[in-house]
Amino acid sequence: NSESYVIEIASNDGYLLQYFKEKNIPLLGVEPCASVAQAALAKGIDTSINFFGYNFAKTLSKKADLAHMSNVLAHVPDINDFVKGLREILSPQGTITIEFPHLLNLIKFNYWDTIYLEHYSYLSAIFVKKLFEAHGLKLYDIEELPTHGGSLRVYACHTANNNIAESFNVKRIFDKEKEFGLDKTEVYSQYNEIVKQSKRDILSFLNAIKNQGKSIAAYGASAKGTTVFNYCGISTDYIDYSADITPFKQNTFLPGCHIPVKSPDEILKTKPDYILITIWNFKEEAMKKLEFVKKWGAKFILLSPKPEIID
Repeated sequence: NSESYVIEIASNDGYLLQYFKEKNIPLLGVEPCASVAQAALAKGIDTSINFFGYNFAKTLSKKADLAHMSNVLAHVPDINDFVKGLREILSPQGTITIEFPHLLNLIKFNYWDTIYLEHYSYLSAIFVKKLFEAHGLKLYDIEELPTHGGSLRVYACHTANNNIAESFNVKRIFDKEKEFGLDKTEVYSQYNEIVKQSKRDILSFLNAIKNQGKSIAAYGASAKGTTVFNYCGISTDYIDYSADITPFKQNTFLPGCHIPVKSPDEILKTKPDYILITIWNFKEEAMKKLEFVKKWGAKFILLSPKPEIID
């Protein structure tokens, strides 16, 4: 309500905070990228252009009743300093909500293409609980979400806050992670070998297509696709180009593999035999947009979590 105070870390252009503003809830966005922070300020959303950490948190005089962040914790170089800062900004009865991709799903469903340079950490509930406890915070609830192949949204408060009881969801997710073996090093060693086999499977799959003299274009100049292409050593010897709807990506090259990025209009011009969808988390939407390729008999392919042809 109007007596509360909300802080969002990595608030971007204020998209989420605008809904708090509509309800006259006092707020602050913290966003290190000046250009998108300016977009938030233009909407009248109070935004500090800073990286969040303990030293910055000490400069804030007002404590947050809600501190929210989505897909930020995995990006933080000094995760202990970050969480120490969260404790510093949280009011005595306040709540922290953090959303991040779930390490369990990454390994279980072989989403290794979500491992890329922006991420310093891949997080489990087991780890996050220990991390919070080390800084005087307690994890009291967890939600499972479908985003990024499966994410967690965790809720935390001060350890001294006895007004909030721990939800059964915490034990349920912990049990699921322990049953899978996330608390044992063997799971991670085994996954190393699974990823290597994925690479061999992908190259065999693409070789079979190219050996038939077929052409392949990618759809989506995405981080996921770039990770796969670079790890597998895939360049224009396999993929002619990558089509993307985002104008500022067009007429550039994918990093490392140097596959050119074109407008989707290029697909109509070149009529490739196969369309590789790199944005597998939006595959239904992508295939619907590209339905016109069926006119010349093109087929869709995915490389993650396993290589396959989709008619």
